[in-house]
Amino acid sequence: MAQRFQLAGKVALVTGAASGIGAALATGLAAKGCSLLLVDRDAEGLATIAGRIREHGSAVETRVVDLGDAEAIRALPDWAAQRFGHVDILINNAGVALGGRFDETHLEDFEWLMDINLRAVVRMCHAFLPMLRARPAAQIVNLSSLFGLIAPPGQVAYCTSKFAVRGFSEALRHEYAGTGLGVTVVHPGGVATAISRNARGRRPPSDPEAAKRAAVEDEEAREAFGKFLTLAPTEAAAAIIGAIETRAPRIVIGKDARNAALIQRLMPAGYWKVMVRLSGGKL
Repeated sequence: MAQRFQLAGKVALVTGAASGIGAALATGLAAKGCSLLLVDRDAEGLATIAGRIREHGSAVETRVVDLGDAEAIRALPDWAAQRFGHVDILINNAGVALGGRFDETHLEDFEWLMDINLRAVVRMCHAFLPMLRARPAAQIVNLSSLFGLIAPPGQVAYCTSKFAVRGFSEALRHEYAGTGLGVTVVHPGGVATAISRNARGRRPPSDPEAAKRAAVEDEEAREAFGKFLTLAPTEAAAAIIGAIETRAPRIVIGKDARNAALIQRLMPAGYWKVMVRLSGGKL
């Protein structure tokens, strides 16, 4: 597992590839000589990214998939086999967000998030394990989050999914230790993607005035959270690609994530009070 993973000539599948980190990963992997299988529910975004990559001579195939659809995921290995014969790298990048306190959250929305952020990761890994295990060397990359290391209020659903991705990835890595299959779990900090803008908020109250206030509050929360998303997706993608090449078991991306991870390790029960104090009460 210590040997460097050579990307040239490999086939990589990236979910959530139409924008953000996924699009940057697709571009960066193509530049390294990978053939690409790109998956997203955004058909237009997929076509745009694929077109850019093809202009540089790289092989790329796309498929529009709702990752909340278990049947659609089960069909992906056959599609990958038909296009390129195999997959060497599986990157589970797609994710969604849901804002609001837990007591304001509808369980249907909670389950929607879990379907995309956690169950799709589990289903993708399970579906592609036979194909990956058949390769001399292969790598699974699962994106957790800074919120898979710390748990701020107002992010109960998101933290639940990302802490679970972390545990799933670590246990899976331990199961395949000593084989050609490696597993990398990624904890990005504030990356400038559309996840905050596209996040689901609270369901509006029935009272029109209350609904109006809730909409304003949700938009303010999105804007406030968005200010923390400053790292360029290309920087995050470059770090992830480097982790694949070195077969790193875990990577924490961004100064904000590294600092928060350190505080959490030093004060596992009281880290949030410290972080609020250090932020001047802005968290």
